[in-house]
Amino acid sequence: MSLVHGDRDQGDAERARRVVHAASGRRLGDAHPRQEGPTDLRLVPPALAAWATAALTLHASPGRVTAVVAVCLVAAGGLLLVRSRRRAGGRGSTGGRGSTGGMGGTGGMGGRVGTGGAGGAGGTSVLVAVGAVLLCVAGAAASAGLHGADLRRGPVPELARRYATVTAEVEVTADPRLSRPRVSGNRLPPATVLVGARVRGVEEPGGTVTVTRAPVLVIVDTGARASEGGPVRSAWLGLLPSTRVRVTGQLAPPLTGGDRMAAVLRVREAAAPRVTREPSGPQRLAGRLRAGLREATDGLPPDARALLPGLVVGDTSRITPELDEAFKATDLAHTLAVSGSNLTIVLVLLLGPPGLAQRSERRGLAPRFGVSLRATALLGGALTLAFVVVCRPDPSVLRAAACGAVVLLALATGRRRSLIPALAAAVLLLVLYDPWLSRSYGFLLSVLATGALLTLAPRWSAGLRGRGVPPRPAEALAAAAAAQAVCAPVVVVLSARVSLVAVPCNLLAEFALAPATVLGFTALAVAPVAMPLAKAVAWLAGWPTQWLAGLARAGAALPGAGVDWPGDWTGAALLGLVVVGVVLVGRRVLRRPWLCGVCGVLLVLAVVQPRPLTRTITGWPPPGWRLVMCDVGQGDAMVLAAGGGAGVVVDAGPDPGLVDGCLRNLGVTRIPLVVLTHFHADHVAGLPGVLRGRSVGAIETTALAEPVDQAGFVRRTAAARGIPVRPAAAGERRRTGDLSWEVLWPPPGPAAEPRAPNDASVTLLVSTAGLRILLLGDLEPDGQRALLRSPAAGVLGGVDVLKVAHHGSAYQDPGLIRLVAPRLALISAGADNSYGHPAPGTVAALRTGGAMVSRTDRDGALAVTVDGGELRVAGD
Repeated sequence: MSLVHGDRDQGDAERARRVVHAASGRRLGDAHPRQEGPTDLRLVPPALAAWATAALTLHASPGRVTAVVAVCLVAAGGLLLVRSRRRAGGRGSTGGRGSTGGMGGTGGMGGRVGTGGAGGAGGTSVLVAVGAVLLCVAGAAASAGLHGADLRRGPVPELARRYATVTAEVEVTADPRLSRPRVSGNRLPPATVLVGARVRGVEEPGGTVTVTRAPVLVIVDTGARASEGGPVRSAWLGLLPSTRVRVTGQLAPPLTGGDRMAAVLRVREAAAPRVTREPSGPQRLAGRLRAGLREATDGLPPDARALLPGLVVGDTSRITPELDEAFKATDLAHTLAVSGSNLTIVLVLLLGPPGLAQRSERRGLAPRFGVSLRATALLGGALTLAFVVVCRPDPSVLRAAACGAVVLLALATGRRRSLIPALAAAVLLLVLYDPWLSRSYGFLLSVLATGALLTLAPRWSAGLRGRGVPPRPAEALAAAAAAQAVCAPVVVVLSARVSLVAVPCNLLAEFALAPATVLGFTALAVAPVAMPLAKAVAWLAGWPTQWLAGLARAGAALPGAGVDWPGDWTGAALLGLVVVGVVLVGRRVLRRPWLCGVCGVLLVLAVVQPRPLTRTITGWPPPGWRLVMCDVGQGDAMVLAAGGGAGVVVDAGPDPGLVDGCLRNLGVTRIPLVVLTHFHADHVAGLPGVLRGRSVGAIETTALAEPVDQAGFVRRTAAARGIPVRPAAAGERRRTGDLSWEVLWPPPGPAAEPRAPNDASVTLLVSTAGLRILLLGDLEPDGQRALLRSPAAGVLGGVDVLKVAHHGSAYQDPGLIRLVAPRLALISAGADNSYGHPAPGTVAALRTGGAMVSRTDRDGALAVTVDGGELRVAGD
């Protein structure tokens, strides 16, 4: 009886499955009824176990790794032995019972035999699954142990602990990249070249040469300052992977214990690399192709010239920090890295629109040229191999190729459920090949995004189609939303920020990403044989590429583009809960179109943040503000209201993004004049942010062009926008609307110029709405005393607002503070800065003189207003 019921249940299940498939339609990526089946998850536990094991054992001692491998192998062997005995026993038991049944056994006994056999098979399957997990754990531990041993093997770790200076032969393992550190003081930090390498031989101080293979990070000090407008040239930037060079430098321990390096090798630019072995043939070919693409893009506009090589082969050497920040703020940074999507786009061009495998030969370029299905598959494999060669065969490229191939296979065959084990197999093989991927955020994000596309996206797409959304938009929206939902908790650990514009920006980017990538790869392939044609193709590719740059900048410029979030794993867990809540609530909201509309309007308002609305809700900026000291961290940036969306900007702070955000919040779109009091980085490095999207009349600076490189940065940045730069000198008076100011310092003439940049700060006395405001720049005691001796001393008394010099440092002249006697003192300083600004003694002296003291490190941005003759200050 049980067997009959079993047959009936199977028939019902088969009929139900056919009904479901018949009702599902023939949409993109749908499976044929004979292709779709239960999701096979048997490879998922081994892959996850290998991933976790590799991450935990990379830095484990050899003894522990050996113990893990031995225990796992013994346990796996024991399980296999138990399995073989069960199978042998099961065969013997079945034979015996069959004979008994034949001699007079009942039908019920037959049913029990079937049940017992199923249970035995289930137990055997469990043993096999556990054994597979143990074997994968053993393999991952062994691979991680071997890779981790490279960090401890040889003399390099010990030499690094002694900070020894050595001569070494190193093999370049990754493309050199330029690093431009953030401003953290009054000078722009020097740009450095970072090179992933492996030490092949090291000559110790005693003259002993030791052969080794320790991975290191080579840091080359270029001497050039990390300004946005200054190109940096270095012989190191032209080195190709697999090149061997001989250099002299100082070894040091790595900054963190979890890095894939045994030491850091710091090299001075003067010690140019001496090549001892040329790169390999594939790397030379890849280098020529990449160089050809760069040459083909030389004549394009700046954004296209910078972005196109990044979109095609991950070459981001030309991308400015400002554009890079815009892509990160909109979660479009993945388009600039070597990604599986690059390969997928190219293969889709070959195979045609993704659909059923049986119809793949009827679309795309391959059938148009009469290429058979088998030859098309071989050609796709060749393109994949070429992709790996051109984009460098390092683990990140292999990971992108593997994940991209998985996604493409899922789309092309429609067998989404069978692609889960394919993804698990790719993860398992990659982790065994390179255990360091187990600690890579990029690898984690790729796997999560690919898994979301295979599991969540089809269901969400079906749900959207069921609610009336057209098929193509439903698929695109579901894919973008699924990837963003799954990856957001990991992204927040890296950026400490949640982007609210990521999904719409990624959706809009799809219109340009495919044509830009296809045309870019075409230019890459054509450049070695026909450069004029390659330049023409690159010009065509420049249009969608500029669209991407404009989209990133527009999204990043929105006031509510992102929300600050705790950048640790606790914050990631909290965001994960929020995402789950949003998904659960979203399912109910989608059932009510009017509620969807309300939520959409609220989200748009939160992102756009119209100034009348935000001013009503937050009170910032206060109506009638006359002066705002922006919160730019450890630096200075002030805005003087000039009426009608105009403002005079005094200093730009150290960060373009911070000063740009301040000006956007204030609604300043026209700047008649920018005054840069002196050329220290914490006052001028943010200049690109001031100029971003605004009309600027002129820039005035101090006459002392020190530091020289930072003065050059200001001139280059202004020249790129066609803005005149002129010096300010004492006695100069200007007015715009009801705002007027007089330059009190420095005095005119080279002979009168102070020697120190701080003491050459442009000092202004501003008059607006009946207020007298004194802006001292970074004047130190010598400069302040010189100001007291100058003709300007007669107008210094009775000041309403004082911008305290040099971020409220202890270096102040008491006589100047007593003479000025401000009612309100404003101090711009970064929270928890390492300089101790503002000094307690300075704050006490100001308060003793009757001043109210406000500071950006505690109160945020500060706005000064006048209401009925009463002076007020408000923080944001």
